[in-house]
Amino acid sequence: MIELRGKQKRYLRASAHDMRPLFSIGKQGMTENWLDQLGDAIDKRELFKVNILPNSDVTVAELKEFIEANSDIQVVQSIGHTLVLFGESNDKDRRHYSAEVRHI
Repeated sequence: MIELRGKQKRYLRASAHDMRPLFSIGKQGMTENWLDQLGDAIDKRELFKVNILPNSDVTVAELKEFIEANSDIQVVQSIGHTLVLFGESNDKDRRHYSAEVRHI
């Protein structure tokens, strides 16, 4: 797990700016299966957004705490009901963002 500094977070936020949310969380809330899907997506992409739907019973703070406590995924930023998530891929060929972050 990479400890992110300010410049690294700025790079990741800028990279995620034009992305659309890849996952949404609704009424079913936070489950281990959902967290496993996030882990699979991190291995493929390293950086993506998650959206909390209006009908969800989960708050942004609860979701952030759940993700960071139960995985190696880091919440880079939260804006409204959208979180930007980052984690290093286990596949060395897909480490685009983490390679850049290490050089900053």
